[in-house]
Amino acid sequence: MDLKGKKVLIAGFSKTGVAVCRFLLQQGAEIKVSEKKSRDKIDGITEWSKKGVEFETGGHNPKSFLEAEFIIPSPGIPFIPELKKAEKQEIPIFSEVELAFRFLKGKIVGITGSNGKSTVTTLIYRILKEAGLRSFLAGNIGTPLISFAEKSTKDDIYVTELSSFQLTRIKKFSCDLSLFLNITPDHIDWHKGFENYFSAKKKLIFNQKKEGIAILNRDDKKVWGLRNKGPSRVFGFSRKTRPVPGCCLENGYIKLFTKREEKLMKTSEIPLPGIHNQENVMASALAGHILEVPLKKIKESIKKFTGLEHRLEIVRNVQGIDFYNDSKATNIDAALKSIQSFDRRIILILGGRDKGGDFVSLQKDIKKRVKKVILMGEAREKIRKDLSGIVAEETADTMQEAVKLSFNSAEKGDIVLLAPACTSFDMFESFEHRGKVFKKEVDSLQEELNMGKV
Repeated sequence: MDLKGKKVLIAGFSKTGVAVCRFLLQQGAEIKVSEKKSRDKIDGITEWSKKGVEFETGGHNPKSFLEAEFIIPSPGIPFIPELKKAEKQEIPIFSEVELAFRFLKGKIVGITGSNGKSTVTTLIYRILKEAGLRSFLAGNIGTPLISFAEKSTKDDIYVTELSSFQLTRIKKFSCDLSLFLNITPDHIDWHKGFENYFSAKKKLIFNQKKEGIAILNRDDKKVWGLRNKGPSRVFGFSRKTRPVPGCCLENGYIKLFTKREEKLMKTSEIPLPGIHNQENVMASALAGHILEVPLKKIKESIKKFTGLEHRLEIVRNVQGIDFYNDSKATNIDAALKSIQSFDRRIILILGGRDKGGDFVSLQKDIKKRVKKVILMGEAREKIRKDLSGIVAEETADTMQEAVKLSFNSAEKGDIVLLAPACTSFDMFESFEHRGKVFKKEVDSLQEELNMGKV
């Protein structure tokens, strides 16, 4: 693909847009950036302009989209009218990972699913890296894939988290090894329905080549239903049955079934809490095994992996009450798995911006495990209605208030769990920002207790 002199429009100029711009400059393309933010809100715009990048700011001009030879939107940009008009004119529109694929050397391990992507992506990366392989963390969690294209080699392995936003706009992009972890309703507002969301995810499997390998969740009916619909060989992972070839839990052990049956480790040796993390470990171990990492090395990496920030992260114990930060639980299923990870009574902090989820599905486990719900954010009235009469509840206007209400409602041995089941954008910049504020308020609570102020 020759980019020299090509007129390329980059829609959106955040982390991904910047990485794309840098690569396109190296290739000699003529670049225009269309960004809805005002000029003064864009970092380094003067330096980029000196390099020949043209900017339109404060909104999108349809003419810019129609004059481009191809368009690369940032992942989170929906099908805005300007993109729809360009699509009607048959102007190519594809994601950053699609562009990267056309230039990248080496193997791509692609991970998608509604939940667990970041954990699995990071764990696979560490398994490979610690085994001495040329492994790189890329995609939705790490560095944009395009950043590696220029210096990539055939020995590289790019472990890449792939969101539905990225997969929506792929065409030729294909992974050597793909993992589809699970599927539950998410980003319904962006995709305008579950089927569109699922269709985007399925492209990961459908786009593979015959020589590729797909790892699928045997316990997820929709995901396992794809096993005969793609061209690649399929491996499964399961907590309930024995997929061959694949990986399963059996008699307290994680076992691998590829060329022969092999025990990897006891489930009690997994440092991450929750049955969903057993699934994450199985998927990661299976990927490492397929990529020929010795079982001893896989086990060592798993035992050292204590998880990621904002993913069921223990913050601290305050007077016998454990505070957990699962701010990354931005959808119903993630929150449900978080709740199911504990066998102690929970004070649950729920709420934020709704993504079109059904909070009624939380009723059973909340009734069984949750002592009280603290409601926050735009979705709190919807959640209140969906959980009506199930559990005691209070409302908080700030994270500080939510933390103090939770503490006052808890007893020694209880858990305070931030698992919002919603996005953060009504009150915070990101789920990371929300989690950091939660942790800060828990630390402040401890300081106030130490000073006798609470």
